[in-house]
Amino acid sequence: MDWYPLWNSVRIAALSSILVFFTGIFAAYYVAKLPRGLKGILDVAFTLPMVLPPTVCGYFLLLLLGTKRPLGMFFAKFGIHFVMTWYGGILASAVVAFPLMYRTARGAFESFDETLSYSGQTLGLSNTFIFWKIRMPACKQGILAGTVLAFARALGEYGATSMLIGYIPGKTATISTTVYQLWRTNDDQGAFRWVLVNLAISAVILLLVNMLENKNRKAGAL
Repeated sequence: MDWYPLWNSVRIAALSSILVFFTGIFAAYYVAKLPRGLKGILDVAFTLPMVLPPTVCGYFLLLLLGTKRPLGMFFAKFGIHFVMTWYGGILASAVVAFPLMYRTARGAFESFDETLSYSGQTLGLSNTFIFWKIRMPACKQGILAGTVLAFARALGEYGATSMLIGYIPGKTATISTTVYQLWRTNDDQGAFRWVLVNLAISAVILLLVNMLENKNRKAGAL
């Protein structure tokens, strides 16, 4: 059994999770501070990939990063090609996983007790110190839950990934695209094996999310 799809899926999901971790936190932190009207507009824009069909997200990525598109040709000058390459899957997975990280982080930031921030400011602490040493630790359960959910979403991504990077055995194949290709070629036994692998990983991820939620509930009850 070729384990490349598992390695590639985990690699893409991990790197895209790192990407959405920082971008999601950044967006959530600043959007939470905006006036209600502007916040609503940005909420729609940042959450849209969560409700759009993944294939539509992949189509838009192709329009932006296709080999004959201006942005795609710009990156090609530096030897970077997002179409039909495994690292293109990082971008595709990040786009569909970003809303989960953003919404979870924003909810955590909005529940943060701002008096702690004000107290830090009266003590002369910088905003950077307050963010990383006070705000983030206080919101860590929500942030961790968002990160795990984003990883799970990226790991199971199929639509945008298949549109942007396709299926090339040993190069761009992921668990999801491998299941489809094996089913399409009537290899039900091979497809079922990968389904079991995906089920096992998903079960572990859901257990982690439940553990984080239970821990967060207990902390809130204290």
